[in-house]
Amino acid sequence: MDKGKEQGNGQPGELKRKLGLGAVVSLGVGTVIGSGIFSSVGEVAAASGCAAITILAFIIGGIIMIPQNMVAAEITAACPDDGGFYVWFREAGSRPLAFLCGWTTFWGGDPPSYSIMALALADYIAFFIPGIAGIGIKLLATALIVVFMAINMRSVEVGGRFLTFMTSFKMLLFALLIGVGLFSMNKTMISAPAVEGAATGFKALLAGVSATTWSYAGMATACSMAGEVKNPEKTIPKALIITVFVIIAIYTSLAAAVTGLLPMKQLVSSSAPVAEAAAQIPVIGSAAGVITAFIAIVVIIASLHGTIMCQPRIEYAMAKDGLFFRKFAEIHPKWETPANSIMYSCAVSIILVFAADIGALMGFFSFVALCKNALSFATMFSLHKKPGYDPSWKCPSWLLMTILSVGANVILLVSTFLWAPYKSLFSAFVVVATGLPAYYFWEGKNKKEGRAA
Repeated sequence: MDKGKEQGNGQPGELKRKLGLGAVVSLGVGTVIGSGIFSSVGEVAAASGCAAITILAFIIGGIIMIPQNMVAAEITAACPDDGGFYVWFREAGSRPLAFLCGWTTFWGGDPPSYSIMALALADYIAFFIPGIAGIGIKLLATALIVVFMAINMRSVEVGGRFLTFMTSFKMLLFALLIGVGLFSMNKTMISAPAVEGAATGFKALLAGVSATTWSYAGMATACSMAGEVKNPEKTIPKALIITVFVIIAIYTSLAAAVTGLLPMKQLVSSSAPVAEAAAQIPVIGSAAGVITAFIAIVVIIASLHGTIMCQPRIEYAMAKDGLFFRKFAEIHPKWETPANSIMYSCAVSIILVFAADIGALMGFFSFVALCKNALSFATMFSLHKKPGYDPSWKCPSWLLMTILSVGANVILLVSTFLWAPYKSLFSAFVVVATGLPAYYFWEGKNKKEGRAA
């Protein structure tokens, strides 16, 4: 279990530990709070039926994430290496599952997510630059990916400082918008009854909590960079706990402001609820579109930069173990970053920018992503049975926390399958049909070259 602890200790050819607590918190907060929050409030409201349950759904949805962050904190404290979920599976003793986790993340998650965020960012920038449309949006999205790729290739310290600044700026803008919104809201809307025809009571609450899931997804992102975090055994647990409470506070207060400014009937049918809510605020109402677009640009910049910063570390870790293209494992001698992994991941995302519907593609892999999450937290059971497993930070009531973490993802897994069974089966088939041959190909090469498994 000490393999990861050696990373970043200054040895030649290893990534160095350069990120502090602020950068790690910014990774979690900056990547989780993305453009989706501008529409997710309306989606949660539609599922909840009334303002009070919408707010409560965000609170409970966040509380559900606390066990998952605590489990992630213990595993990462025990295995403080770059690679996140991939490392968890590897240390739990399953290289095939570790590989499939990374394989799915690369082809069905990371580069596609860069593309989606870059296109969304380009759309918001076009709000201020009339005339940019069609191929112009795609070219602008490409340029944005290249810019953040270059920043992250050149220096993890500069990348961390930039992310910390953008996340702090993002939080300031949200705080101002929420503060003015709460001051201006109509408090009677919070206690208004559910819209006609909507579910009520526990059924509505359950639907609302389920609708918050993707808003809270990705809090353990920072674990992918554990090998570059200073004193990770203490820093990662602190950062994950701070992250979950900061995000709960932002989401809950934003939900309260929006539901107190917009009638539920208007809110549930809105495609831009935050912008419409801002339009109800005296004085700034007429500039609501401009204000919302500006905040969205700041929000997505932090998310895109943070994702490009941390996610290529998974492929880097796989390549180090001989389970991915070797170029991904190379560390730039001057910049001390996995520059190739960042560059090639971004190159794939640029190709996807010009593809048809990236959102639909990622939708196919929701089921597989939830499988990966459930199994990732389940590695806690295997790790606790390993000789010498003694993390410096231990999750309180680890057995209960692990059961809650796995259970929350299993519930979502079942509901996703029931909602889209054919997509779910197709995505699972694609992952296994492409991933296992690739895994055995690389393992075969490792054996021929005498590399230890």
